[in-house]
Amino acid sequence: MTSTDAHVATIATAEAPDASEAPDTAGALDTAAVVDAYLATVADPAATPERIAAHYGERVDWMCADNPAVPWLRPRATRDDVAAHWRELRKHTVAGAGGASVDALVISGPEAVLTGQLWGTVRATGKSFRSPFALRFTVEGGEIVRHHVYEDSLAIAAACTPGE
Repeated sequence: MTSTDAHVATIATAEAPDASEAPDTAGALDTAAVVDAYLATVADPAATPERIAAHYGERVDWMCADNPAVPWLRPRATRDDVAAHWRELRKHTVAGAGGASVDALVISGPEAVLTGQLWGTVRATGKSFRSPFALRFTVEGGEIVRHHVYEDSLAIAAACTPGE
């Protein structure tokens, strides 16, 4: 990601807002720093699941489309669960054959939404998947406390399913 300045935008209005309606740029900068640090860690091939999970609060509202065909996709509730997600993802996908790209990042106070593409290859089937995604984070106290991901879980499940 680029500098945090690129993550904070102000919408011009005809009237100046009063102080109580001013954008939370300090909060947005904090959120941008947390999200930037998280993305840098996830992009680091040497990052352990525990190092990635360290960006999350002890309790986390992790929501995704639960699918029994995809071993790593299910809701999570703790930092340890987040580390387990990354261990399971690595166990079930081919190293070096997956990744993600971020197309847009929008930050407003403690909220961040990323959109982009993700891809990978499932180890058991050899099938590849590709999916657009949207990921919503909430940051509190310098930690990610909400992680809601929206992706093409059917395409990922199809890649996890043996046969044609």
